[in-house]
Amino acid sequence: MGTINLSGIDLTIVVLYIVFIIWWALRHGKSKDSDAYFLAGRNLTWPVVGLSLFAASVSSSTLMGHSGEGFISGIAVYNYNWISVLVMVFFAVFFLPFYIRSGIFTMPEFLEKRFDGRSRTYFSFITIIGNVFLDASATLYTGALIIKMIFPEANMLWIIIGMAAVAGSYTIVGGLSSAINADVIQSAILIIGSTILSFYALHSIGGWDNFIDTFHEGVWLKLTRPMDDPTVPWPGMIIGIPILGFYFWANNQVMVQRVLSAKSIDHGRKGVLLVGFLYLFTLFIFIVPGLVARGINLFGVENLPLEIISGSELKSTFGVNTDQVYPRLIIRLLPVGLIGIILSAMISALTSTLSATLSSVSTLFTMDFYSKFDKNASSEKLVRVGQITALVALIIAVVWAPYIRTFDSLISYYQEVVSYLAPPIVGTFFIGLFWKRSNSKGAFSGLIFGLVVAVAIMLAKYTMGIEIGLHFLLLAPILLVISTLVNIIVSLTTSPPPAEKVENNIWTRKIWDDETEELKGVVWYKNFRIQALILVAGCFLMYFWFM
Repeated sequence: MGTINLSGIDLTIVVLYIVFIIWWALRHGKSKDSDAYFLAGRNLTWPVVGLSLFAASVSSSTLMGHSGEGFISGIAVYNYNWISVLVMVFFAVFFLPFYIRSGIFTMPEFLEKRFDGRSRTYFSFITIIGNVFLDASATLYTGALIIKMIFPEANMLWIIIGMAAVAGSYTIVGGLSSAINADVIQSAILIIGSTILSFYALHSIGGWDNFIDTFHEGVWLKLTRPMDDPTVPWPGMIIGIPILGFYFWANNQVMVQRVLSAKSIDHGRKGVLLVGFLYLFTLFIFIVPGLVARGINLFGVENLPLEIISGSELKSTFGVNTDQVYPRLIIRLLPVGLIGIILSAMISALTSTLSATLSSVSTLFTMDFYSKFDKNASSEKLVRVGQITALVALIIAVVWAPYIRTFDSLISYYQEVVSYLAPPIVGTFFIGLFWKRSNSKGAFSGLIFGLVVAVAIMLAKYTMGIEIGLHFLLLAPILLVISTLVNIIVSLTTSPPPAEKVENNIWTRKIWDDETEELKGVVWYKNFRIQALILVAGCFLMYFWFM
């Protein structure tokens, strides 16, 4: 692929940026008690919540993945983003108030409040495993690939250790407050850097009009794809993506932990709506540059046709590795100085995601496992346990990261694997909030049955080589329905849940009516419902523009 020849100016920018982020994060760290360490004191305002969510949700692999998918198949991958915005609105309106009011530290903790400890333990355990062995390790590995372009002679393991030290230096010491304050700066750098690259990319193809002319034929610029589309078949867009989106934004500890740190329900809601607004523009700053790369023949491959070809065929037939699209754009298009800014943006994506994952693991282990083992642990002791947990998780991720190359298919199909594991969890949260008859036995049975079916599918597909015949986005709703039906049947054939499990843990029409009364005196531009409607309108405007 070649390397990025950093000028002294670019290297200085990157080094100063890393030093500044560590200093800034540590300066704003809070670790005096468990509320301060794990949830930043629960007093964050909506701009901080929103920017932190954005930074935590965009990893270096997201930048490479979105641009790579743009190169392969056009804007289809944007379906994940605009539909996720609709999910965010639903989450903000219905689920978020329960999470914040309940005073929980973790998502699994809500399952215990509504059901019992078994559901909490199951969800917490698989989340921790996924956070350490997939999220953190994959983030370190993909980040190391980027850094190795700058310093090709550097040892991969030492690069990984260096990146882990940067994110760990402030996350372990200062907790969520350090991570979130770093995220605010990093999200700004991420947005500015990606926007700059997008402008340079569009300029390289002759501007927006030329870009549209280049890709107006076929489905390059279409969000609605045929049934056999490998990226997003149209039924999957409607019934599959919302399930994965809900898991990521409303059940995922990495994301929701930031919402729980909001100073009020209103600030939490508006923070979620802010990140939704930012996500509308990811089409232009993350995906369009990848499509431009196809239009300008970034890889200089002779006879590369302007038609949709799978990533594996691009690699085997034409020698094109689409993971290299984003880095190659940086090399080819940007002048001295700006390369340093864009690399800082990529480092921002890396460290913010890694930091968020460490915070998640630390909180989950401490609050869902250790606090049950040591019921009399002081707040200060819980903080120490959290710091030790984050350090251990980071060490495991560092050790495991170099082996990600060996299990490349595992990372490549990460989203697919999540689409098998997520539906039972999503179904349990939904039925728990909206159906008061669901009990602990039903919830746990639905979770375990869904897990068994998901594992059977993965074993059949990856171990036995059996072709399932359905896109994973179409399998997700089937798994959701199966696990939910098990929940319903078991709940109806066993005793109703105790009143204390239902009270204050399910949604009722009265909640909506009470909020309506509270909003009567609120000016329209401060009314979260009006903001939510504007955001929903923006989503459908984007869809109809590119449908």
